[in-house]
Amino acid sequence: MQNIDTATLLLIAATVVVTLIGFKDRAFFERYKFNIAAIKKGEKVRLLSSGFLHADVNHLLFNMLTLYFFAPVVVAYLGALLFVCIYLVALLCGSWLSFVFHKQEPYYSAIGASGAVTGVLYAAILLNPSMSLYLFFVPIPIPAWLFGVGYLLYSIYGMVTKRDNIGHDAHFGGAIAGYVLTLFFAPSIFFDSLWIVGLLALPIALLFYLKQNNKI
Repeated sequence: MQNIDTATLLLIAATVVVTLIGFKDRAFFERYKFNIAAIKKGEKVRLLSSGFLHADVNHLLFNMLTLYFFAPVVVAYLGALLFVCIYLVALLCGSWLSFVFHKQEPYYSAIGASGAVTGVLYAAILLNPSMSLYLFFVPIPIPAWLFGVGYLLYSIYGMVTKRDNIGHDAHFGGAIAGYVLTLFFAPSIFFDSLWIVGLLALPIALLFYLKQNNKI
């Protein structure tokens, strides 16, 4: 088992506790989930609180396990304080992008830490692009940078087709936050891995192009 810092443990613990409360108390769940109509009425806390709620145990486990494996990379390079900053800003940016894309859908709701976790994942990829990832359905290691580009392109596809119930926009918003903040906190990446910086920027540029031209 790898060493894990206190900040990561506290984030995981807080998410588990809030999620379990939401499982048992439906009124609590409804009060703090992401919902367009409620946010428009001024309930901005939902932009943050929704990231600590989950739909079921599998949803919770997937996000917390991903955080458990990639948070140590970010903490090792940037420290616990900047890691927490990336996590929370990515969470808020994921919620904000969801709001932007669904602001005309008053009943649209969402939950989960996926935006925040994706921000941490992208920070880890920028900080250690040579690492490899293993996916359940692929028995060989995948370069982290390749996974990063592919995941964002898949998120764009999901946002365009709208064929599933996944919050792709929140994932994308979190990834953008993780990308920008990591480059701000560790500008040496521009010199050490400029090609990785450029590659990960391409899907982000594509998203803005599609949005600007009303194609998404």
